[in-house]
Parts: sequence; structure tokens; C-alpha cells
Amino acid sequence: MPIYWAFLTYMLLKPGEENQEYWFMFDGLDKVLHFSIFAMLGFCFMAAFPKIKFSYFFQIILIYAFLTEILQEEMGLGRSMETLDVVADTIGCLIGYYIYKLLIKRFF
Repeated sequence: MPIYWAFLTYMLLKPGEENQEYWFMFDGLDKVLHFSIFAMLGFCFMAAFPKIKFSYFFQIILIYAFLTEILQEEMGLGRSMETLDVVADTIGCLIGYYIYKLLIKRFF
């Protein structure tokens, strides 16, 4: 969990690079990536701390999402703060939470 969180923080805050056009790129790809990595974060967080209350889980993840977006804007490294990124992060972490809960209910 700490390794994934550190990797995620690095990826979210690293300097922006000029994107090249690839065949798989489309508008909104960054939102899909935010959704995916936060879904994995939500799942891993619940796996590491299965007894945590939902309200604490949600607050921690939401604060992290807002903090990374604010830092992207303030660091001035070619990244910018976007509200839709926070929305994608929030939905992703909720999906990760519910996937964890479904798997626990189904297999344990």
C-alpha cells in the first residue's frame, strides 16, 4: 500500500510533458486514468485497512485527491488543477471500495 501510494503521488505530481499523439489516445484519457488509479487505490486502501469506517475512508481519499490537484497547480511544473480530475478520482475510489466489499461478501 505505501509503495503504491508513493508511486501514485509521483505520477500525479511529476512535471508535465508534451504529449505525443498515439493511436490509443482520445479526449478524456486522463480522466479514465484518474478513475482507474483511484479505483485501485480505494481497493488497496480497503484491503490494507478493512475495519476503517466508510466516512474516514472517503475523507482520506478525497483530501488526497484535492491535495494532489492543488499541488499540481501550485508547483508550476506543467500540470494544472482540474475539477473533473477530482470527480474522476472520487468516483474511482468509490468503485474500488465497492468492488472490495463485493469480493469480501462473495468469497468470505
